Amino acid sequence: MNLDWYIARRYLASRRRGRLLSLITWIALGGVMVGVTALIVVIGVMTGMQQDLRDKILGSTPHVLVLEQGTALRMNGWQDVLDTVLSVPEVVTASPFVLSQVTIRRQGQDYAQAADLFGVSTEDLPGSVTAMEEKIRAGIYNLRTPPSGLAPILMGSGLAGRLQVISGDTLVVVSMEHLRPDLFGGLTPTLRMFEVTGTFTTGMYDYDTKNLYTTMAAAQDLLGLTPDVASGIGVRTADADRAGSVGEELQRRLGFPYFVESWITTNNALFSALKLEKLVMGLILFLIVLVAALNIVSTLVMVVSDRTREIGILMAMGMTRNAILRVWVLQGVWIGLIGTGLGTLLGLLVCWLLATYEIIKIPPDVYFVDHLPIRLDVADVILIVVASMVVALAATIYPARQAARLQPVEAIRHE
Repeated sequence: MNLDWYIARRYLASRRRGRLLSLITWIALGGVMVGVTALIVVIGVMTGMQQDLRDKILGSTPHVLVLEQGTALRMNGWQDVLDTVLSVPEVVTASPFVLSQVTIRRQGQDYAQAADLFGVSTEDLPGSVTAMEEKIRAGIYNLRTPPSGLAPILMGSGLAGRLQVISGDTLVVVSMEHLRPDLFGGLTPTLRMFEVTGTFTTGMYDYDTKNLYTTMAAAQDLLGLTPDVASGIGVRTADADRAGSVGEELQRRLGFPYFVESWITTNNALFSALKLEKLVMGLILFLIVLVAALNIVSTLVMVVSDRTREIGILMAMGMTRNAILRVWVLQGVWIGLIGTGLGTLLGLLVCWLLATYEIIKIPPDVYFVDHLPIRLDVADVILIVVASMVVALAATIYPARQAARLQPVEAIRHE
């Protein structure tokens, strides 16, 4: 094996000095390196996009929603339903919520904006359904009643910027779900005054430009609901990835007229598209590795053609065909190993730079995030490394067999 490796190393080197690699070897090695680097970076970006979206969605969305069928988003007697939900073993915690689409405007301004108003429970419950609720209960986001006595409200930073609202401003909230008859026989929407007690930023463009949070009691008052009526119950499970199976168990226990939706079902189209995009991008960029493999094939074929007489001399001196075969396999494996190793290191370095310094900014209104997210999965990196090495090894088969089939006499006479 020492002799095989010595000969393989000599054949990869430049003829002039015998130490430096030849130009075609550098080209083949560089092709593998670039292909592996591109694959690692792109797969890291696609995985980071999925994980970033997942974390931000779960930061403001319960793992499971329990709702009641009907003409309106209403659940009567939510306390009994909550007890049933909490009896499921995989449910960590659950709490009621009120949800309504409202129109808001800053007091004294004419511009109005549609928004989603969430009424959340601020009671001391064992655990919070979402990260947003946890921050509200911990006091990170202030949802306490201000000195003015108005109901408190939290606004997304994007929405607050659009309306030019800051903490302490008064907000007029209009609900079309609670219409009251007026003196002329028509219907009048319900208006309430809220005081902005703070803003929040989730990093999710849609949430930061649409979401409002207030206390559950204030939301019930706006919609004309009694304390035992809510829009539904949010559920947090022990494992977010098992939200679907937990939802099925909740549906079985609750039955009609209740129905259950998990965050996986709600966002299925988005994550399916991201998975497909990741697969397609991976396959497209894998073509770079295949092109590099063709470079390895052409490199070894040229070496066989250039060293035919030397191969004949080696075989005449007693070198076996299997040894000749190993010489060319070692050349391809060396190119694949060094190229894959350098490409992996370079890919990891690029990913680290992108993740640490957030170099590439992207429009959040299109991609839901404001910078290029990076997340490396060990399994993905291992798969890329193994695939690159397998392709490099496969590329040695044809030239290695071509060299091993040479006849010593004809090879020595080769011109």
